[in-house]
Amino acid sequence: MLSGVYRSLTDVAGIFLPRWLDYRVRRGKEDPVRVKERWGETALARPDGRLVWFHAASMGESLSILPIVGAARAQGWQVLVTTGTLTSAKLVAERIPPGGIHQYAPLDHLPWVRRFLDHWKPDLILWTESELWPNTLMEIAARGIPAVLLNGRLSDRTYKGWRRWPAFAREVLAAFTLVIAQSDEDKLRFAALGAAKATRSGNLKLAAAPLPADAAALETVRAAIGSRPHWLASSIHPGEDAIAADVHAKVKTKHPGLLTIVVPRHPQKAPEMTDAFTRLGLKCALRSAGDDITPATDIYFADTMGELGLLYRTSDLVFMGKSLAVGGGQNPAEPALLGCALMLGADMSNFRDTAAEFIAKRAAIEVRNGEALTAAVDWLLGDSRTRRKMAEAGKATMEAHSNAVAETLNHLAPYLAPAETPL
Repeated sequence: MLSGVYRSLTDVAGIFLPRWLDYRVRRGKEDPVRVKERWGETALARPDGRLVWFHAASMGESLSILPIVGAARAQGWQVLVTTGTLTSAKLVAERIPPGGIHQYAPLDHLPWVRRFLDHWKPDLILWTESELWPNTLMEIAARGIPAVLLNGRLSDRTYKGWRRWPAFAREVLAAFTLVIAQSDEDKLRFAALGAAKATRSGNLKLAAAPLPADAAALETVRAAIGSRPHWLASSIHPGEDAIAADVHAKVKTKHPGLLTIVVPRHPQKAPEMTDAFTRLGLKCALRSAGDDITPATDIYFADTMGELGLLYRTSDLVFMGKSLAVGGGQNPAEPALLGCALMLGADMSNFRDTAAEFIAKRAAIEVRNGEALTAAVDWLLGDSRTRRKMAEAGKATMEAHSNAVAETLNHLAPYLAPAETPL
């Protein structure tokens, strides 16, 4: 019954979706040239041969599946990768194996989903998404297309929500012949919701290769920073900018010459975020504007896309945003892999297992509010030995998860046989 209600609601919503997408284009959240891909339309032809459709919503998920995408290409499969954000599209375009195709994922409106599937006719679907889109998944099930959920995770909130509608959950999960979960807890949650078969292989995000960095740009930033004490506030959201400003103002009195590097989760927010800093009399520079880091610079806004690999290499002390405001956290594995000591806010629920492991192994510390973050930045800036030990613990933790890709490929072996082999 709920599936019918959901489908009816999304049918009605379909009247307004084009206007909503136009609004997102105006706000810089959709690609104006390719926005019709969100309608399931494309100007590209489907390539001949067996095609596997990979779906990954965001940049972190896109990075995590690149080794699987490469393995599929090596087996002779045609590869289609869909994502939902501008940043993930840029990343996939740069790093997808030769011959691979990127498209924006269609929104979960049934006519658009059907148009997408009718055109691409995937022989296999490998879904990497924490959100399960009912129309898309039920249409996949109706067409009998083999589908596997990779790196499956159910947050506390998502699991609680699906448990309220168990029959609907079973109907949506019926699309997957196999769920490969990140952890034993996630495996049990998927099984409890009705997944036909669930197993685990570890977290692909913890097995991803280090984020890349342009060597020349990295050298330029390092030279500009020089020997100044500095720390990085990564992927911050509105509300955390004011916290970072307050931390800088307080810690600077004990660490003269302090530089705070701020990476907004949404780069377009950087100009308005500077208000929180300028009100405290701090001098800001924006990377997107080509501003240099000078001896007078207090705050360096790294408001560009695709440069986290460079930035994590410039600072060995990192606070992960979306954990003191909004909530849920951002992926701490990426800076840990590059040798950063981590400070994590109170709400890392989107990465609960990873955050708990880093904290237990002393690769990270928890900071529950702005005052705790101030104390942590002050302490760790003055204690290089502890920073080094935390960084080493983070790298060791990452190494322990390095077999997640191999385990995932082992589970996928019956599905990703050479493309000329029948499924």
